[in-house]
Amino acid sequence: MSLRKIISIEYILAFIITVSFYGHLNFPWLYFIVFLLLPDITMVGYLINTKIGALFYNMGHSFVLPAILMVIGLLTTTSIPLMATLIWLAHIFLDRALGYGLKYDDAFKKTHLQQIA
Repeated sequence: MSLRKIISIEYILAFIITVSFYGHLNFPWLYFIVFLLLPDITMVGYLINTKIGALFYNMGHSFVLPAILMVIGLLTTTSIPLMATLIWLAHIFLDRALGYGLKYDDAFKKTHLQQIA
């Protein structure tokens, strides 16, 4: 089995675990479906140039901001930040399972996981 395949399986499992937590916490599935692709709005930066595009995209697709949001949700014991975090993480895991990693600033199709064909 190739390394790329193993990495993809790991991210699929992380996606399934995240979705399972979402369901376990009884969050509304409509929100999950509606907001799952929301982090892709960060691609708007590519309208300016590839450097800004990669910066925006990577901000929306790294684990840093969802981790901060999760801490906020846990410290304040409010469910909305936790729900948003799980949707956001599910999006990131799904993207990574499909091979869409963090972007290099010289081309949209060049990621930390692979060169997208």
